[in-house]
Amino acid sequence: MNYPTFFDTVESVTLYDPLSDVLGAFEDGKITFSYLDVVKSAGHSCPTMAGAYLMIREGLKALYPNGVSERGAIKVLFKENQNEGTTGVIANAFSLITGATDNWGFKGLGGKYVRKDLMTFHADIPLSVRMIRIDTQAYVDIAYNPNSIEIDPMMQPLMKKILTGVLSQEEKVAFGTLWQARVAKILENFDKVITIK
Repeated sequence: MNYPTFFDTVESVTLYDPLSDVLGAFEDGKITFSYLDVVKSAGHSCPTMAGAYLMIREGLKALYPNGVSERGAIKVLFKENQNEGTTGVIANAFSLITGATDNWGFKGLGGKYVRKDLMTFHADIPLSVRMIRIDTQAYVDIAYNPNSIEIDPMMQPLMKKILTGVLSQEEKVAFGTLWQARVAKILENFDKVITIK
């Protein structure tokens, strides 16, 4: 499986998952997620997926400043409805890494390790996403805005050709290269596109 090499240079996210620990899935319950994992889950790499990954990673750092984040112990609230804009796509990435789901997730074992009802949409919050620790109720609000990362002017005419179905193989390769170059810049300049309060 070939993919852009920058996928492997993006800082990964490691969490402790008590369910994984008790069921023996991963040693000591430690799970590491990479940007590549998010791309595999979504099936593509784009500014939205980069933003979702960065919001999760940087949000977890802020929420757990002195230790490893706990998977399944975090509530995730979204300002928008699930079917509004790219919220559903972003929510999938949050679910993958944090374990949080709305009503369709894991119901738990003997009242423990519950993953359902940890995700809420259309929440009254100031920024796009709020992550809340269940143990302490500490929370962080997060927003993502990639507008400071410029778009190569060659992308717009190539995008028009994609939408009309007249893209040549050479143009397809060129577009993909330009597209992923912008994603790489977003991931590299995360401090310019992510706001945490």
